Amino acid sequence: MATKEPSPLTGEIRFEEADFHALSERLAGDPEATPRRLVTRRKLLALGKRAVAELKADGYAFESRTSLHHPHAFNGNRVRRIWTYLTRPKAEKRSLKKVLGPDLGKDLDAAFRNAHLALAIEAEALEVSLRIHPDGWYDGQNLKNKVERTEMGFDAWRDELNRLDGFFLRMDDWKGEWRCGELTRERLEEFLSYYTPGDHRLSVERRWPVPAAARDAALGEEVPGTLVGELRRLGPLYRCTAWSPENDHLFSS
Repeated sequence: MATKEPSPLTGEIRFEEADFHALSERLAGDPEATPRRLVTRRKLLALGKRAVAELKADGYAFESRTSLHHPHAFNGNRVRRIWTYLTRPKAEKRSLKKVLGPDLGKDLDAAFRNAHLALAIEAEALEVSLRIHPDGWYDGQNLKNKVERTEMGFDAWRDELNRLDGFFLRMDDWKGEWRCGELTRERLEEFLSYYTPGDHRLSVERRWPVPAAARDAALGEEVPGTLVGELRRLGPLYRCTAWSPENDHLFSS
């Protein structure tokens, strides 16, 4: 959903108890908590822009945006999670639209219709992830074609996943998980045998549980930098996974 982005928060970014509390079940649908959630959204936007700059220094191009902070029909009138998304830049979207054609490529502006990196906050968790939504099926299909048609493509994807210790490869809300750092050919072939682009969400994610009774670990001054650093670690996997003119396996035989 396209909305005008707020301005990013300036100065030192640090999480506070109120950032999590405003997303709690009790307050998720409360309009009076909206101003507090806006502060959180502005923090995430600042971190997203910092991540974009650091990834650019690594040779990866992204644009950042954030999710809604107020109850709306789009989020079921409850704000349980706020994201900053890092998605492909406009020039690359134009290139992908040319490949897909006008009908399939008309809705690419929405972040969830593209493979993207995300940093998210919930009432009791922080998360960094690479995600491919079912509506971004072209990125999922590009990945499947690459790894199933070429030995080099399979090995490259496996190797990038295994550099991400602490992350898990997941599919939708399935209970199964594939631990990065120890993925074998057999385990990845198992995953790919189930994964269907357009039907399933694919994610490579790292989550930090921060329950209310043990929240101090999420409030330290080093936490935002750690999260940005984890986004930066996902850059090579994103390049190996998502469609780009240099990584085009979408319709090639």
